[in-house]
Amino acid sequence: MEESLNNLPPAPNQPSYAQKIGEFVWEIVKIVVIALVIIVPVRMYIIQPFIVEGASMEPNFYDGQYLIVDELSYLLGTPKRGEVVIFHPPSDKDVYYIKRVIGLPGERVLIENGSIYIFNNSKPTGTRLNEEEYSLDHKIVKSEKDDLTLKDDEYYLIGDNRTNSLDSRRIGPIKIDFIKGRAWVRAFPFDDFSIFKAPNYNF
Repeated sequence: MEESLNNLPPAPNQPSYAQKIGEFVWEIVKIVVIALVIIVPVRMYIIQPFIVEGASMEPNFYDGQYLIVDELSYLLGTPKRGEVVIFHPPSDKDVYYIKRVIGLPGERVLIENGSIYIFNNSKPTGTRLNEEEYSLDHKIVKSEKDDLTLKDDEYYLIGDNRTNSLDSRRIGPIKIDFIKGRAWVRAFPFDDFSIFKAPNYNF
């Protein structure tokens, strides 16, 4: 028995406590680095959180609602009429507003008698914008007027709460460079979770 025991190979060296701690820390570092490589670009260039402030988009968006903003779509394409976008006004690049796209580049936007009319190549005589696919509790007052033609890089943005919104009627058209992304998902409150789609205007 003694002879057979003596012939056994020596036991491998067991890692020390310090070595185990070092390996554990190294694994954590690798996980963090991989997570940053994946999450940071997503956070910076694809999706962003946004909290609604104020009543300018009621009754479709309320103060305190938490939205997920899709930034990738506008890196690959352009805003569509009816989409709700996040942008900053030209006068303050540290502030962000949320409004709905009404007029597209090159179009003439006319507001009169409480309605919005769009003039473009397909509708040169003008067409009244039908906004029945989303709620408008407070519409444009009949005495309000605006009439302008958008440049090739400009959008006309208006809040859904037409009587309580600082938008293109006051601050003018918004250039594409100032538009950060579109409202994609309402994540909170959970009872109001929804994914947004642009309405069909039949233009």
